[in-house]
Amino acid sequence: MKKNTIIVGCQWGDEGKGKIVDLLAEKADVVARFQGGANAGHTVIVDGEQYILHLIPSGILHSGKQCYIGNGVVIDPAGLVEELDMLASRGIDASGRLFVSSAANLVMPYHKFIDGAQEKRRGRDGLGTTLRGIGPAYRDKVSRNGIRLCDLFAPDRLRLKLTDRIDQLFANEPADIREKFSVDRMMSTLAEINERLQPLTADVSLALWKHQRAGRSILFEGAQGALLDVDLGTYPFTTSSNTTVGGALTGLGIGPGMIESVIGVVKAYTTRVGAGPFPTELDNELGENLRQKGGEFGASTGRPRRTGWLDLVILRHACRINGIEKLAITKLDVLDGLDKILVCTAYRLNGQELTDVPLDICDMERVNPVYREFAGWSGSVGSLTDYDRLPPEARTYLDFIAGELGAEINIISTGPGRNETIAVSALD
Repeated sequence: MKKNTIIVGCQWGDEGKGKIVDLLAEKADVVARFQGGANAGHTVIVDGEQYILHLIPSGILHSGKQCYIGNGVVIDPAGLVEELDMLASRGIDASGRLFVSSAANLVMPYHKFIDGAQEKRRGRDGLGTTLRGIGPAYRDKVSRNGIRLCDLFAPDRLRLKLTDRIDQLFANEPADIREKFSVDRMMSTLAEINERLQPLTADVSLALWKHQRAGRSILFEGAQGALLDVDLGTYPFTTSSNTTVGGALTGLGIGPGMIESVIGVVKAYTTRVGAGPFPTELDNELGENLRQKGGEFGASTGRPRRTGWLDLVILRHACRINGIEKLAITKLDVLDGLDKILVCTAYRLNGQELTDVPLDICDMERVNPVYREFAGWSGSVGSLTDYDRLPPEARTYLDFIAGELGAEINIISTGPGRNETIAVSALD
């Protein structure tokens, strides 16, 4: 891989970014994660063995690759240690290859408690969060009440920060709740983790700059998808960070010139987890069939994903705000055997036809999709590695997507395994 490349999800997450990052990591020197937290779940299958990574970049599965977690990620310290232990138990040594920004904010136990309490209060209007404490951790970061990784290694400062935060949050709570989140208890728990995390601490921004100066190629990895971006997604049904290209700049402390190529990952149909608008949702037997055949259950939560037809309106939005010129299409094999395939080309709203996301994103709840119908294919594309062997109907479908989005399809995934891939053009 000659260029520094960023991988961006173009839908509501779960597009298959983990596999694409894993695929391209083989040709990169460095892989860097820039936002999100343990609410993400990147699933990679290598030689029939499944790995689910929540915080550690997918590139760690390739020996010799340097991996970084940037300041834009909120880190569950206990979860990170568990992930390291999982990799070690399966023969993957991350020592000397994984580094974490000292400026990264931490997800503390009280963040998860707050997350659950808030979602319970919302009741039927809940956002469908993963309850991993991500939103409250980002809120503490922005309000400058956060605990950062570097604080773990300064016990006096850590105790003062924790005491202040616990007093703010739990002063009026019952005694059993205050005891559960006592400063002494959290200090003791964190002390057991410190020795594992301190050797990983690094100035990630500086390290990436040095890699760039040395001519090494960098692969930038995000979590979630463009439509979950807190600024540009379907707010308030979003995550709490910037999932788009701009998030990589602030989440890693890099300049825009370091990103030379943007690849958008698009699932061949659409899925969404949790609440929020979904114009092309198939709340019927066909939608359930897609869910079962595609294994559409959250890697982080196990929750069933909502499923629907491909939506070009949201994809145009994602491509525009990220400057996407290249696409990776995933799960094409899940569409095998359908008599017909529908693609949403526009929305109807108040008697008007829209080809772009409404200015008021809340109107997404009221739009009606305008569909174009395509013939399905009778053969299977599963495990194919040669573009010319795709059924003509599948190629027509892909050509239409590329033409509508004004982007080149570089990669087509025809199955979950690393080798079940068609490289339409050179990956470098």
